[in-house]
Amino acid sequence: MCLIAFRWQPGSAVPLQLMGNRDEFHARPTAPLAAWDDAPHLVGGRDLEAGGSWLATNRQGRVATLTNVRDPALVTAPGAPSRGHLVSQALECDDIAAWLNQLAEGEAAKYAGFNLLVATPDQLWYLHRGREQLSLWQVSPGVHGLSNAALDTPWPKLQSVKAALTQTDPLQFPDPTLPAFKDPRTAPVSALPDTGVGRELEHQLSAAFIVGERYGTRATTWLSLARDGEIDITEQRFGPGGTFEGDTTLTIPCER
Repeated sequence: MCLIAFRWQPGSAVPLQLMGNRDEFHARPTAPLAAWDDAPHLVGGRDLEAGGSWLATNRQGRVATLTNVRDPALVTAPGAPSRGHLVSQALECDDIAAWLNQLAEGEAAKYAGFNLLVATPDQLWYLHRGREQLSLWQVSPGVHGLSNAALDTPWPKLQSVKAALTQTDPLQFPDPTLPAFKDPRTAPVSALPDTGVGRELEHQLSAAFIVGERYGTRATTWLSLARDGEIDITEQRFGPGGTFEGDTTLTIPCER
């Protein structure tokens, strides 16, 4: 993912509601939302080039999603593992807290920069691997957002989707939030962050929904995680120029 907004309400009937956009090169091969052929206990979209995912679930009521951290000054060792594999690892490990602590104690440093969210109906962890910080903590209740910096960094597009979700009645999700994620307008130059990629690219990437022939928003995905672990998830897919290419909706009962 490159843009995420989520509402975390532990103890409620629906502890987690989340929506995100995945931005990627259109030529990068991708499988749509589905159970994975080689791991049918996992459900999500899949990057067919590296084999990982940006958002996926298992059948025990666990959700994992990832954004990259955009920072050209963050040095990554040659041959670093794909960050997308962190999503499937988070869904397959037996002791998620121990695995996350191992990453936070230094294992995550072998990856390029990332943000990882892992949720169950009872807990929501956030792991940040940046240039100056490697940290893990429990997310506080409320509406939060992630893009390609740390949690709740106030980039214009992140502020926009967070505001839309804040104003959305949980019983109406996702409809009032969806237009904010489909907004192709770029931010004013004066409001752009400086992540080291140059003003022209910064401006292009400031849109919530990026329209381009080579690179753009490939998918919009939203999900609800119920207290009993059932997950409702929808993925909409887009091609060059923002052309709609289809959608998939699944309900995943909890098997724990």
